[in-house]
Amino acid sequence: MSPDARLRATFDVAAETYQDARPDYPRELYADLLVITGLRPPARLLEVGCGPGKATVPLAHMGFPVTAVELGPALAREARRRLAGFAGVSVVTSAFEEWEPAGDRFGLVYAATAWKWVDPAVKYDKAARLLAPGGHLAVWNADHALPVGFDPFFAEIQKVYEEIGEGHPGPWPPPEDEVDPTAAEFAASGRFTVVAARRYLWALRYTADAYLALLDTFSGHIAMEPDKRAHLYGEVRRLLAARPDGRLTRHWSAVLTVGRRS
Repeated sequence: MSPDARLRATFDVAAETYQDARPDYPRELYADLLVITGLRPPARLLEVGCGPGKATVPLAHMGFPVTAVELGPALAREARRRLAGFAGVSVVTSAFEEWEPAGDRFGLVYAATAWKWVDPAVKYDKAARLLAPGGHLAVWNADHALPVGFDPFFAEIQKVYEEIGEGHPGPWPPPEDEVDPTAAEFAASGRFTVVAARRYLWALRYTADAYLALLDTFSGHIAMEPDKRAHLYGEVRRLLAARPDGRLTRHWSAVLTVGRRS
């Protein structure tokens, strides 16, 4: 399993807050996904690691039948609640590595901020096996971006992370032109031909409460020692209380990688 596999079950404790705390993915991403793949309803989709339905709901609204696989039982329950109005959507509580459909094949397998948590020895071969001929695999994340002119709050709070032994590995801030490795992974698997890789950048404003709610959905913060987390969160509140509007700006980046089954 991936070295991070020990953390992948932590998200279940944030089942009730994850949907509202995490950002929505850009509408342009979904529009591009449909253009790149040529998918239209009633093509059947398989989502890996749906969480509470962050990327399931938009595609269900477009009329796609979706089978969503989710490891966490609380997250799966929340997804079922949010998707109850869509007759063509089902949520399965299981690890993707262990789940087997009843002979079904899909037009698209996709994962939104979940693919990194799946066993690399399994995920590409299994995704290819579950796809219909000509089917696609699509992967995207929502990552913290630090473009030129990013909010100085993050330089200040980074010092706190370093003080508590939770500093960013490697250079900080990370290079803005850092290459996303997903396309190379697709190609190296031998199972997919990369047909698109597109990046989206956006910014959101957060109050202290909203930002701490966001941090409470990150595996590293959920698993952090309570004393460290209390100190970190106290510093977040202190830094933002010193600002006239008490808010910070966080930039987000998503890279959509799409591969066609070879």
